[in-house]
Amino acid sequence: MNRAGAALALTPDMPGAWRHRLVLVLLAGGACLILGRAFYLQVLDAGFLNHQGDIRFIRTVTLPGFRGAITANDGSPLALSAPVESIWATPAEVLAKPEYLPALAQLLDQKESDLRRYLKARSTRRFVFLKRQMAPDAAERVLALHAPGIYSQRDYRRYYPAGAVTAQVVGYTDIDGKGQTGVESAANDVLRGINGERGVVRDGTGRVVQDTEHYKPAQPGQDVRLTLDLRLQYLAFRELQAAVTAHGAQSGSMVVADPRTGAILALVNVPSYNPNDSSQRTSEGLRNRALSETFEPGSTVKPLLVAEALASGKFSPGDRIATDGGTYRVGPMTIHDDDDFGVLDLRGLLQKSSNIAAAKIGLALGPKAVWTGYHNFGLDRRTGVNLPGEALPTLRPWQDWRDVATATASYGYGIAVSALDLLRAYCAIANDGLMPQLHIDADRDVPPPTRALPAVDARTVRSMLQSVVSPDGTAPKAAVEGYRVAGKTGTARMTVDGRYASGKYHALFVGMLPADRPQLVAVVVINAPKGYNYFGGSVAAPVFSSVIGAAARLLQIAPDMPTTRLTAQVGGGT
Repeated sequence: MNRAGAALALTPDMPGAWRHRLVLVLLAGGACLILGRAFYLQVLDAGFLNHQGDIRFIRTVTLPGFRGAITANDGSPLALSAPVESIWATPAEVLAKPEYLPALAQLLDQKESDLRRYLKARSTRRFVFLKRQMAPDAAERVLALHAPGIYSQRDYRRYYPAGAVTAQVVGYTDIDGKGQTGVESAANDVLRGINGERGVVRDGTGRVVQDTEHYKPAQPGQDVRLTLDLRLQYLAFRELQAAVTAHGAQSGSMVVADPRTGAILALVNVPSYNPNDSSQRTSEGLRNRALSETFEPGSTVKPLLVAEALASGKFSPGDRIATDGGTYRVGPMTIHDDDDFGVLDLRGLLQKSSNIAAAKIGLALGPKAVWTGYHNFGLDRRTGVNLPGEALPTLRPWQDWRDVATATASYGYGIAVSALDLLRAYCAIANDGLMPQLHIDADRDVPPPTRALPAVDARTVRSMLQSVVSPDGTAPKAAVEGYRVAGKTGTARMTVDGRYASGKYHALFVGMLPADRPQLVAVVVINAPKGYNYFGGSVAAPVFSSVIGAAARLLQIAPDMPTTRLTAQVGGGT
């Protein structure tokens, strides 16, 4: 090759040289792009990338606030919170690894198809619960799968040690820990805790590998102590349930209180339910009948009428009232007694439970005085016991009363009260005329009692009511050996849809012990007992005797009469 050929081979314009330069330029350009992108990512857009990384691996974990406990007066637990775990997921992360779904569905006790469908329907969400309130060991088995997008959260499940015995009083919470009924609802703001937060870093399998600086501690709720004596609560529930069953009754309630303070010591209803089992929460079991159901009180209001008669000065204990052979006409209505009681004084009126004598006193006093007497005993307003669902008693304005309304109201018809309303009224008779504020929260600031009647009249009525529990009264079965008992029976027709139901009655007894200085007052209501012996003295009075007799011993109330066993009559009238 000559020089000219060699020069030609080295000429820059030859195709090989251009390719060489092009490659170098492309390599240099690519390197610049890479360096520029790296600079942009690491310097200019670092905040964005850090945020994207954070939302993939940093989570804010809720720290649930511990709900306060509910206890009986002696500290016995009635509602507690037990730690559990709730499994939650980020659906898109779970669906990205479908091979975990069969095992996950099995541990969650779900069908794989249902779980897949549930996740797909929520695939854009970052948080969905898969199963709430699992036992910690069961939740640990789920987490052991190390399935992407599966996490757990500490939770608390409510537990009720006394079950059905305190169900309507204590109530229950929903799955999110919010009180729905009873004390759980009434004191929800006190009981509930305030949730906290904790920032964590999770790896690709969902395990916590590091805490962040973000931390907000949870605040526990406060405990609530009730006035209930759990021994009396169990006792009352057992005896009431036995009576309802024995008489084939529809339902029943019993409330026991200390008349000196207004503290409720027992409050039970039958039927009840187990609050630990949500499947048992039927409408019948949930009803706190002692305060939510009103009824015509029948003869149980006669002591209130007698108290007003004495306070008015128009009547004295020895005044005698003719019962007109057992029938008495007022306008278009004829009033009947169970028998011809002849002429009765006020003690005899209560002992024999004469409707006619009561009607005559009411008509002599007039509608305003009868209404005022009932008003003084609280029969026109709620007790304010601070439990949800308390019904308002029915006491129409006295201006609307005519003779028939005045007469029937005098023996407990045309008005409506709850068991709790009766309890409050009788507490006033037991407490020398001072009517206490009924309450179930042991630490509540209770207002002072109000004067319902003069002390002397309260003592007189208590003395009269002892005759009701004598062998010649309507409630010998309410007697308690070793104690003087004062009380009153009642048998009132039941209403269904605003009309009297044929053959259905409320069997009632309200009593106190010891009669001279009562420390216990109780109301027993049994609804629709079957058979012909449906009277309060036969059905409700024995429950009072069993419960209050045992309660007196448990509370070490000193006996106030010689130990003699009374022979109860088979009957038991109004």
